[in-house]
Amino acid sequence: MTDQDTLYRPGDKSKRILVVDDNTDAVESLALLLELEGHDVRTALNGPAALDLASDFQPDAILLDIGLPGMDGYEVARRLRGRPETSGALIIAITGYGQQEDHALTKAAGFDHHLVKPVDPEELGALLA
Repeated sequence: MTDQDTLYRPGDKSKRILVVDDNTDAVESLALLLELEGHDVRTALNGPAALDLASDFQPDAILLDIGLPGMDGYEVARRLRGRPETSGALIIAITGYGQQEDHALTKAAGFDHHLVKPVDPEELGALLA
């Protein structure tokens, strides 16, 4: 990985990032990558845990899977947008759902961006910058 490939560059502001995915390996891998880039990262494996954590952590960015058990990512995003402490956060869908209809649903739920797994680190870095 070169300096141009990193998600965080010296002089950039470190961000508070919440990563939400029910796949433990996926959430841990993405969190580790972001931490290595200098970000303060918290993780959650489901919607209710994400909402609880977001209230205290007040993330700058939320990387949110759609296919969560119980409460899906669309509902989590709507609830996050309705809270003063997270209404202005950057919310990025990180999902296996990539059809045009899926993009429309994420936009309607309040997501800022929609990335299909596996996520390109350069593309994610550009969105977080």
